[in-house]
Amino acid sequence: MTNEHIEEGFEVFLSDREKPFGAVRKIAKHGKPALVVYVENSGDFDIALDAVLAVHSQKVIVDAAKLHPRLRQAVGHVHDAEDPTI
Repeated sequence: MTNEHIEEGFEVFLSDREKPFGAVRKIAKHGKPALVVYVENSGDFDIALDAVLAVHSQKVIVDAAKLHPRLRQAVGHVHDAEDPTI
């Protein structure tokens, strides 16, 4: 992970080559620190900070293998409602 500070509004990605699947809403400090990420059509999810691979250019890159299965399923359907011709 880089030294860039994660802030609310940063987009969240599985890799630099993919579209974002969510945006950071807040950094939760209750219990284990985690990011609260809004995922389109699915709502808020907590992502443990140890799942963060990199932070740069207002992007947060996470390790899909460390995400909860329910979140991985939501990520797979984030762009379903988009018009593919646009």
